Amino acid sequence: MGPGSSRARNDRHGDVSTGTSTAVTIDSHFPHVSVLLEEAVQALGPRPGGMYIDGTLGAGGHATRVLELSAPDGRLLGLDADPQALDIARARLAPFDDRAVLAHSNYRYLRDVAAEHGFVPADGVLLDLGLSSMQLDLWDRGFSFRRDEPLDMRFDPTSGASAADAIEEMSEEELANVIYEYGEEHASRRIARAIKRSREPVRTSGQLADIVAGAMGGSRGRIHPATRTFQALRILVNDELGALRDGLRAAVDVLRPGGRLAVISFHSLEDRIVKQFLRDESTDCICPPRQPVCTCGHTPALRLPSRKAGKPERDEAQANRRSRSARLRAAEKL
Repeated sequence: MGPGSSRARNDRHGDVSTGTSTAVTIDSHFPHVSVLLEEAVQALGPRPGGMYIDGTLGAGGHATRVLELSAPDGRLLGLDADPQALDIARARLAPFDDRAVLAHSNYRYLRDVAAEHGFVPADGVLLDLGLSSMQLDLWDRGFSFRRDEPLDMRFDPTSGASAADAIEEMSEEELANVIYEYGEEHASRRIARAIKRSREPVRTSGQLADIVAGAMGGSRGRIHPATRTFQALRILVNDELGALRDGLRAAVDVLRPGGRLAVISFHSLEDRIVKQFLRDESTDCICPPRQPVCTCGHTPALRLPSRKAGKPERDEAQANRRSRSARLRAAEKL
């Protein structure tokens, strides 16, 4: 589940509870399928008595498996910027009682939340990035271009500016740059021009999808023409790449020596950041390649079991098409 720009209590972390209690506003039995479930949990290596952190809790699929494998006394701290997702996870994790501690927080603040609740040092940290199928299929925040909903796109609807507000505030050039950089969309200038010159303010996902499709000359192939534009705006609104950089550093800081980090990414921008971070933190020298003498003084903090990313098996990719782009990278703290 994605990081969002949630800034609950003290701009860092919000209400914390165990896996028991509180009402669920959404069906807690929503059939959300955790991607690379067994592979990610295996990378963490849960054991009895261990302390684990799920920085992107979502519906609690990965967390459930970690708690099962760390029984009878392993504990898990779960963070999510999305309060609706926390409701679902809270109900799902209720059987684990006080072994599961939940916090409404962006995982970029993982270091502070973990310290506050006694999860430092941790034995493992999991980050499952991006947009969940719940948010795409059930939430009415404009994540999907297949329905006409308010153009919000915030993981935490209580904090920050919506996508509609962001579009209104940006210039045409700024919007084009966002669509190009975060959506890797080559028609970004054409799309930005159409959006900014729309006769009416763009306030719904349906409006935006129609404008982008029109600018692109209609649908071509299996990918909707608005896919990359929606991705770009979602990343912008939730500062996903900035949160990822902060969260990766925080995760390494809270791990004990021998503790493990597992990260699941879903698009190239995320995976590029994760891959580079793990490469740098597992290398002695990070000076520019052409520099003749090392001056960085860098020492590695991580060991990589493999430099290759794990991918879903064919059966999982066929059963869940959204898993096809998933990449799992793991590391162990030295």
